[in-house]
Amino acid sequence: MRRYRRTLAAAALMATLVSGTAGWAAGSGQSPVTGPPPGTAAWLDDTSLGRALPDPEKTAPAQVAAFFRTLSPAQRHALTARHPSVVGNLDGAPVELRYRANELAVAKDPRYARLAESRRQILAFDPRGRGTVAEVYGNLLTARHVAVVVPGSDIDARTYDRPGDPYGTPAGMATALRTATNGRTAVVAWAGYTTPLGVGLDAATGGLAEAGADRLARFTGGLTAAGVRTPKLFCHSYGSVVCGLAARDAAASDIVVLGSPGMRAANVAALRTDARVWAAKDPSDWISKVPNVEFLGLGHGRDPAEKGFGARRVPARTAHGHTGYFAPGTDSLRAFAAIATGGDVR
Repeated sequence: MRRYRRTLAAAALMATLVSGTAGWAAGSGQSPVTGPPPGTAAWLDDTSLGRALPDPEKTAPAQVAAFFRTLSPAQRHALTARHPSVVGNLDGAPVELRYRANELAVAKDPRYARLAESRRQILAFDPRGRGTVAEVYGNLLTARHVAVVVPGSDIDARTYDRPGDPYGTPAGMATALRTATNGRTAVVAWAGYTTPLGVGLDAATGGLAEAGADRLARFTGGLTAAGVRTPKLFCHSYGSVVCGLAARDAAASDIVVLGSPGMRAANVAALRTDARVWAAKDPSDWISKVPNVEFLGLGHGRDPAEKGFGARRVPARTAHGHTGYFAPGTDSLRAFAAIATGGDVR
């Protein structure tokens, strides 16, 4: 009975936090971007090869990769030119082909002209909704180590690399991590799902995370199908909810959560993953004030940085605030670099 009362009290506190600090967000729920990429209908109607093209929604990444291996270079580039929005988001398609496809797709959308700058490696781009994007730092095909940064709230194609918040955005985190590994790790800044806006009901519930988890699992499967090394996932804030839900199906050797409100799991075993699971939370992170409960769909459950959860602890004594984990010189960034390069944390 005492535990039940504590759960009720924590749920009430969560509801108060949501309505009191960000009530404006409760009425502006986000609709997740789901389904196949733009241009899929034209892609499926294309008979230029004399055979059906793989359905972007139903074909497994490994089957997509096998399909592209049957094509000549001329056929690959012809499909890319005709269907850039599909090829650029087709998990399992060759990496270099996706870069070229997204270069073409971005060039058609003046809202995202900065993504068309030379030498940017855009691995995914979807302008629907607030926009989703994934950018690669380093060489995915030759790197011995690969990491994927999964962000939390308020991130989309316009904000994922905002310069005023260098270590609170996936692009900034990715750059810091690659630098900390002395360039030995290729890092993907994956703003590939519809994130919550603010600290409202979207952030306190799991709907957007469930949709994001499906996309993350398929994205990581597409990397391995395309010949990329199995990545390590670095999941910040609400992104750790996404990673928790994706853990069973995602291709990942390590899952690192930082500033997490919970992973929608009671412990590491409940994640049903063979990946090593790590957790970091610095003493000044405001996320500690969010109750770690899951009640009637509200909240994300146990704190993964809590000893009883079973995650390996990442030191974060010198990190500051909710977005300071990747700041240069911090113990957390040093630990992330060790994990990213296949090592351990002492």
